[in-house]
Amino acid sequence: MTDPGTFDSAEKLQSLRRSIDNIDAALVHLLAERFKFTQEVGWLKATAGLPASDPAREAVQIARLRALAEESRLDPAFAEKFLNFIVAEVIHHHEEIAGTGSIDIHRP
Repeated sequence: MTDPGTFDSAEKLQSLRRSIDNIDAALVHLLAERFKFTQEVGWLKATAGLPASDPAREAVQIARLRALAEESRLDPAFAEKFLNFIVAEVIHHHEEIAGTGSIDIHRP
């Protein structure tokens, strides 16, 4: 005989995993949208001869994101690491645009 609590737990686990999968899909789509805008910024910077990195803007964004994380009860240090990871990729894209005029999204 199967414990009824086991079925409820398995069902709940599947439901939670479906929710996580949906959020992961939304994050990927949101990141794709974000990178469309940052690529336009990269083109504008390259055309204007501006540097790929903007440390002042990045500092403001980090402070803003840390505050949002705190409000949302998310570890601000994690939020900062996440933003730093994204910003590093954006800067890389901007450097590619400035150097080659395009971005290779299929690179390893």
